[in-house]
Amino acid sequence: MSSVSVPRNAKPRLAITVGDVAGVGPEVALKAAMEPEITHRCQPILVGPANAIGEIASRLKLSLPPMIDASAAIEGLGPTREMAGLVDVGPVALDTLVPGTFSSQTGRASFDAVDWAIRETMAGRFDAIVTGPIQKEAWHEAGTGYLGHTELLADRTATPDVSMMLTGPEVSSVLCTIHLPLADAIEALTIELIERAIRLGGAAMETRHGRAPRITVLGLNPHAGESGLLSRGEEDALIVPAIERVRQSKYANDRGWQIVGPVPPDTAFTPAMRRQTDVHVCMYHDQGLIPLKALSFDDAVNVTLGLPIVRTSVDHGTALDLAWQGVANHSSMRAAIEMAIDLCGVKS
Repeated sequence: MSSVSVPRNAKPRLAITVGDVAGVGPEVALKAAMEPEITHRCQPILVGPANAIGEIASRLKLSLPPMIDASAAIEGLGPTREMAGLVDVGPVALDTLVPGTFSSQTGRASFDAVDWAIRETMAGRFDAIVTGPIQKEAWHEAGTGYLGHTELLADRTATPDVSMMLTGPEVSSVLCTIHLPLADAIEALTIELIERAIRLGGAAMETRHGRAPRITVLGLNPHAGESGLLSRGEEDALIVPAIERVRQSKYANDRGWQIVGPVPPDTAFTPAMRRQTDVHVCMYHDQGLIPLKALSFDDAVNVTLGLPIVRTSVDHGTALDLAWQGVANHSSMRAAIEMAIDLCGVKS
């Protein structure tokens, strides 16, 4: 993943899309973006339907950042980047907006906000994107033609190869395969897919920590195959060659990357292994997400690796049953903002 070059004396400017306004996205975005600890480290610019965001802020008695004209030059916010802001993209009709009930209208609004943020970030007006939770069914009803954030980001940035990393205080997991039935995920594994996950995960951790990454690659089977006794040879045929390719690459070798594996999945996340690991490379969805959510459910972050821009996201859905009630936990949004800042290369 490419990191953004932010001047050391400048705060990174983040486009924070609020997600579907029928859910908790605007609430968690407002709560996180207006915290002094956040505005001290970055300039958060909320992006979404300003009328709905204003209504939610009023009902929940939350601070609302000042409006910024989306058609005006974003650079006009000032070189010191001291103030938060709100850009109105994708307005919705308040008289038909029902908290907790998504629609094609809310889907179109959330899509337009993300699309705008990608375009402005690619143009260099923002340093990173942080996305709130969307409702995939609403995007479908709106006829957007995209399943979700990842597909839209990959298309708009012309990036065919991306990987998903979920990260929290206790563990970070890069997934070689994502939303596939288990049988299909095993069938989809290739040397190239595993190599890409190792490379992108390592690069993200190098940027985040400012040193050579420590990478643990999991086996696919129980006991990492037990020398073929408990496998169909996937470790030897796929995982070991992928590890060796990265180890022997000039970039990883010159920079001192530490890669171990394939490691038995049932011991990869023990406290001792976690202390020695910056990122775990996992073969399929649940192999990485079960330990991650068990250890960091409230403050995990979703990061799309491989893009030419920084993108992080909350690791939860729209929580329609909690919409507009003032009870939503904003820990994941705050963590997503902090991760975006770190991936821009700016530390507190």
